[in-house]
Amino acid sequence: MKFIDQLPRFAFFTGKGGVGKTSLACATALKLAEAGRRVLLVSTDPASNVGQVFGLRIGNQITAVPEVAKLWALEIDPQAAAQGYRDRIIGPVRGVLPVDVVKGIEEQLSGACTTEIAAFDEFTGLLTDESLVQRFDHVIFDTAPTGHTIRLLQLPGAWSSFLEAGRGDASCLGPLAGLERQRAQYKAAVEALADPARTRLVLVARAQASTLREVARTHDELARIGLTRQHLVINGVLPEGEGAHDPLAAAVVRREQAALAAMPGILGELPMDQVPLKAFDLVGLDALRQFFCDTTPPASMAQAGTLEVLGAPTLAQLVDELAAPGHGLIMVMGKGGVGKTTLAAAVAVELARRGLPVHLTTSDPAAHLTQTLAGQMETLTVSRIDPHVETQRYREQVLAAKGKKLDAQGRALLEEDLRSPCTEEIAVFQAFSRIIREAGRKFVVMDTAPTGHTLLLLDATGAYHREIARQMSGSGVHYTTPMMQLQDEARTKVLIATLAENTPVQEAALLQEDLRRAGIEPWAWVVNNSVAATPTQSPLLRTRAARERPFIEAVAQQHAKRYAVVPLMAEEPVGVARLLGLVGGQR
Repeated sequence: MKFIDQLPRFAFFTGKGGVGKTSLACATALKLAEAGRRVLLVSTDPASNVGQVFGLRIGNQITAVPEVAKLWALEIDPQAAAQGYRDRIIGPVRGVLPVDVVKGIEEQLSGACTTEIAAFDEFTGLLTDESLVQRFDHVIFDTAPTGHTIRLLQLPGAWSSFLEAGRGDASCLGPLAGLERQRAQYKAAVEALADPARTRLVLVARAQASTLREVARTHDELARIGLTRQHLVINGVLPEGEGAHDPLAAAVVRREQAALAAMPGILGELPMDQVPLKAFDLVGLDALRQFFCDTTPPASMAQAGTLEVLGAPTLAQLVDELAAPGHGLIMVMGKGGVGKTTLAAAVAVELARRGLPVHLTTSDPAAHLTQTLAGQMETLTVSRIDPHVETQRYREQVLAAKGKKLDAQGRALLEEDLRSPCTEEIAVFQAFSRIIREAGRKFVVMDTAPTGHTLLLLDATGAYHREIARQMSGSGVHYTTPMMQLQDEARTKVLIATLAENTPVQEAALLQEDLRRAGIEPWAWVVNNSVAATPTQSPLLRTRAARERPFIEAVAQQHAKRYAVVPLMAEEPVGVARLLGLVGGQR
């Protein structure tokens, strides 16, 4: 494996949920430790299952892994880190600034950007702690910082003094507040990340066209800020031999090889490894030792025997309910790599097949709806919101409204804050708001909807919704804001997309919590690409199907009010006919 050869002191594994970062990081840490190196494995994933992999309780302290003399682990709790981070920022201004301003700051610091930076705040200490350098030969990070996070840390970050001087308000406070005191530590950490002699960045992906496009975007994001020395690991590639006697497995092999052949050119230039799909759970030392091997798994990991095809609600059953009102807003949400674009397109074409008017729209820069549809339907229109265009428009609006009240320093700070990824979320939400109005007379199906954090931020800080509510209070005039429409289940149905795997399900549950905090109740969950819902005879895939069942049960019994399971398809669901087949679960 190229990525592990001459590995420097620090290694970061980054990638979307469900691609196998934790398995890869744990197996790498074990391999190094058993080769005689002293290794610390660090997870910053809010859905971390490092402890489960090793069969012990870890938590937020360096813990020795039994039976492996030179391996230790640490799980940073992002939520606890975020709370401590908020306390450090808000404490000095509480009682100094007006109560409503402080409340606005609290709300702005309530979401994903703050949690991400707080976790980074924790492990930058590990990157710059000389005592750790002396103690460990390698520090392996599961869930590395994104380019967005590092970009934020490179900004000036002088918001605390700016606010205390009375030159700004809560609406121009980004997640950078209070960073100045640790600027030197962050600078040293970013320098360590960019130094290939000290750090290796490992991009983890699956052999899927959409996942490879997303990891290419991550590569570009990191390269733009100087982190150019990266390795690519394609994880979970189905061995060709599995397709010998099973049509579904053979089709998956062809699809994966085609995706790898057509991967973005920039990825082809990176050092690359392929790791075959395993038939066994990567839990326990025996399983981890098998990770880098092509040998038959131990007898204790026997493949599944008789396995009936999962009986679960289909996407067609959900569409029956969705279609009943004749119009409305349908938002498909979920983390990257779970198939949101395909699911949104499938719902849209099925509604259009029934003769209903549908507007299908996306804001995902990697979503190619026209290629996914590969055709036209009489009652279906398609559009794409360009995040870059909308973000530039939003920045200009904010600078024109707020910038004219600020001096040169204040305007410079505002311009920097408007480069935050949160700005893009809000700008895209405004564009979505313009399309939402159509849902009163037709179906509007949205791929890659705004996150729960964005919706909470807009509502809590009194952007559009509260301003309209204040103006209309007591007037007797009926009004509806976009937020009110999103919170009304009679007019808006939110579908959360996931995979039947640990990390995607936990990330979907966190998204659901965010949405509920914003007053939006998800209508249904959709478990995509399920092997358990297929009649495969491939021994490896049948074992994978057995592994999926507990996660599907968790969705059905713990998380979702209603749900559907979409089977792994023999052919890529591209084109109207295949999308319609996906809705009905036809093979």
